[in-house]
Amino acid sequence: MPSPSGPAPSGRLPVCPDTGAADTGPQGGPARPDGYRAVFAVPEFRFVFAAHLLSSLGVVVCEIALSVLVFRLTASPLLSALTFALGLLPYVVGGTLLSAVADRYPARRVLVGCDVLCALAAAGMVVPGTPVVVLLVLRCVLAAIAPVFAGTRAATLGEILGEGELFVLGRSVIRIVNQSAQLAGFAAGGLLLVVVSPGAVLALTAGAFLGSALLLRLGTLARPARDGARGAERGALLAASLGGIRRLLADRRVRALLLLTWLPPAFVVIPEALLVAYAGLLGVGPAGTGLLMCAMPVGAVVAESLVGTFLGPRARARLTFPMGVFAVLPSLGFAAQPSLGWAVLLLVLTGTGISYNFGVDRWFVAAVPDELLGQAMTVMQAGRMTVMGLAMGLAGVGAEYAPLRVVMPAAGVLGAVCVLAVIFEVRRTERGPVGADRACAGAVRGTDGPVPETGK
Repeated sequence: MPSPSGPAPSGRLPVCPDTGAADTGPQGGPARPDGYRAVFAVPEFRFVFAAHLLSSLGVVVCEIALSVLVFRLTASPLLSALTFALGLLPYVVGGTLLSAVADRYPARRVLVGCDVLCALAAAGMVVPGTPVVVLLVLRCVLAAIAPVFAGTRAATLGEILGEGELFVLGRSVIRIVNQSAQLAGFAAGGLLLVVVSPGAVLALTAGAFLGSALLLRLGTLARPARDGARGAERGALLAASLGGIRRLLADRRVRALLLLTWLPPAFVVIPEALLVAYAGLLGVGPAGTGLLMCAMPVGAVVAESLVGTFLGPRARARLTFPMGVFAVLPSLGFAAQPSLGWAVLLLVLTGTGISYNFGVDRWFVAAVPDELLGQAMTVMQAGRMTVMGLAMGLAGVGAEYAPLRVVMPAAGVLGAVCVLAVIFEVRRTERGPVGADRACAGAVRGTDGPVPETGK
């Protein structure tokens, strides 16, 4: 087995948001983008990728199997749908009360521990006779753990790949897996439920989490915690979590970038949350509903792959603001109540807006203090999922009182206004190359923290 490596020597400086300057190579000239091949050339990242693929598929399949199981036990559409809602709302609990875990304990220990806890929760769902309320509580446990795991993994990517080009592309690969898992997971879950019971599918989910834990344990390095404090200096976990969040939100630049990561997805999911109702309005049946549900992830995977493969750092940074706004605009087309084909096209175009994350990822990791990176990534993920869950709920409420051709485009209008306002704030908080953004000061993160850029 190849031994895990540290960060690949990219010899680059990150893009500074105020200048838009491209990364530079070892001799100061323009750096050629290495693409995804360079990311997968890092052995340690390959283990992280394989583990993420397993756990992502496990989560999606778990949602389907648990929803079917709850419906069979209760015959209640409300409780069955609640299993999906509970996949979003508890994020705020893990993302606030437990966020300090990502920095105060060694990353590998946190990642493996999260996977083991998820495996135990999934295994608990398999026990015959488990009450429905316990099943829903176990689903909440999975959702509360998720932001801690995601934040810790994101910070670990900075140590594995450095903070420059490879980090941005590594985060892109994670997003591609997330979107692809929706497509493959729903298909695989549906096929499995045809031939085996929901309990058997949940058992496979537990196995997927254990497989992820094993890959992370064997394939990643044991690094020290990013929080250098020890013992009593750390204080209580809850106080450290809330204190770290206050420190992050007190920084105007970090606040602006957090909003930029949260708002476009919040408005994008509003038409997505109403697709079942829209399919019913068109009368397209289950096949048409499935096509509508798949359209946005397809657009996201295609756009993410193309932008990451063919565009360099400077071009991707320039796309950040335009694509952040563009992501919410296709929903305006639903005012015309488009047919199935046009609706699919609008959703595919919406999915392409995911490419705005390339620039945001780099700017965010540059703005956050080293010792809070894991917590910051946890808060980012938790906030994104929470506002998406709230937006989906509000979309349902709006659709109770107004027609879909009003609610869906309204998300585009309001979204464009809000995203433009946040972009204005992000631009106002840009820091110069000699300012506080450590990435613009010429440092990359190594396995033991920031090290001087050598160009070697």
